[in-house]
Amino acid sequence: MFTSKFYSQESKTEEFKPAYMVVTTVHRSSDPNVDFSDWMKTEKEYFDKVTMKNDLILGYGVYFHYFTPDDSEVKLVTVYKNWEDIDNAAEVSNKLIDEACPNEEETNAFFDKQSSYYSNHHSDEIYMTTRYSKPAKLDGDKPLIFYVKVNKRGSGGGSGWNEYFENVTMKNNYIKGYYTHVHRWGADSNDMVEAFAFESLGDIEKAFEEDGRLINEHWSDEDKRKEFFKGYNKIFAGHGDYIYSNVPELVK
Repeated sequence: MFTSKFYSQESKTEEFKPAYMVVTTVHRSSDPNVDFSDWMKTEKEYFDKVTMKNDLILGYGVYFHYFTPDDSEVKLVTVYKNWEDIDNAAEVSNKLIDEACPNEEETNAFFDKQSSYYSNHHSDEIYMTTRYSKPAKLDGDKPLIFYVKVNKRGSGGGSGWNEYFENVTMKNNYIKGYYTHVHRWGADSNDMVEAFAFESLGDIEKAFEEDGRLINEHWSDEDKRKEFFKGYNKIFAGHGDYIYSNVPELVK
């Protein structure tokens, strides 16, 4: 979950630049003979020797099923500066693999072990980040809980996103992080994703209550509040809900 920004040398003003996110969905193996006891050790070795050393990978995270339709689901999120770096980073990773383990037999054995943790099925989506974000500390001592809304774009326009973001989402202290991504390549071009980071599952419900309080505080006039949400509710045409937890040891 990532947003890229840079500052102009001349104007010193902040200018948003979207980052590219590749979200790979893999599935834990259902083979009862697979030993998962070394999963963290194996993934951490690759993470330290390849992912962390690859400068074209701006960010990386692993997200496990918490409440989703598929309890085997694991999301691998990799962030790049631009589209070209998606391919270029693969070349850099291959070189780092060769440097880390020049013995081909040992390398093959390592990847056989790593791949045994997952089924053969996976899917990929590519998103672009948007300027609406509230960065969280993802590599703390404890996993964060991510409530993910996969929205479908509405067909009737809509308005008010920025006002709602600044006066509700950014002011809600239960929301430790907030990230938005729009479809770039994948199954459904109508997807627009919001990801909210929380310290605990219970904080999700508390955040909903706090949203209500902040809404009434900012739009204290009932008629103006109703008028605002007439436009705001047209931005999306429904959504799906998912909850994940991240792995702090595998955060870049």
